[in-house]
Amino acid sequence: MKLISQKHAINSMIGLLSVVLVFHILILIKIIPYAIVWAGKISSLEQMRKLEVVSILVNSFSIIILMLKVGYIKNKIPKNIFNVIIWLLVILFGLNTIGNLFAVSRFEVYFFTPLTFVSTILCLRIVLNKR
Repeated sequence: MKLISQKHAINSMIGLLSVVLVFHILILIKIIPYAIVWAGKISSLEQMRKLEVVSILVNSFSIIILMLKVGYIKNKIPKNIFNVIIWLLVILFGLNTIGNLFAVSRFEVYFFTPLTFVSTILCLRIVLNKR
């Protein structure tokens, strides 16, 4: 018995990434303080802007890749290409989970560590589909 289908894992990831995307936009526009992200090591407003733009782009790209893989965006791209990118996401979220464990911000440790761990597991479920 499968605990979660591939489509449900993709939908869950799209939802999680969308929430994280909004979160990073709120940091970029200074509604949420940037001291609670990036392991608490951002030293300037300029550094925050650069890192948040990167995060917004990575999250947006990831959402698009998942939407292409599941077929929400019609395409003729071989699914194996998406699998390579999703394997990279597994590595990214896995490393991010480890990094979050050592963050200065308690918010990051207690909130983002489980979030990135779940994201790692969901991406593994997506990429290890047997169909």
